[in-house]
Amino acid sequence: QVQLVESGGGLVQAGASLRLSCAASGRTFGNAVMGWFRQAPGKEREFVATISRSGGSTYSADSVKGRFTIARDNAKNTVYLQMNSLKPEDTAVYYCAAYIGRTLYSSRPYDYQYWGQGTQVTLSS
Repeated sequence: QVQLVESGGGLVQAGASLRLSCAASGRTFGNAVMGWFRQAPGKEREFVATISRSGGSTYSADSVKGRFTIARDNAKNTVYLQMNSLKPEDTAVYYCAAYIGRTLYSSRPYDYQYWGQGTQVTLSS
């Protein structure tokens, strides 16, 4: 069982930066692939970024490439999402997710077994 708690969201102006954190409980964090997803009002949940168990491989959505970076610290049981050059269209609830599986990483929400409660990120133009 993995429990996930996100933090770091807030209200910022366009062009600003934010760093989201996701703290995981349990001793299986190092065996879990981690991901970030987001959901804007009236829209479906969409993939943002994912990272392999070791942190050596990452994959991001085209909409955030070059602006967002996912990283993890297995010693601290924490995954991060560094978000730079934020845009109004980045406004959403951001969710941390995890799964225990064989694949290196995944952009598919249904692969993820564990989800956090979400943290709100709001951009003002």
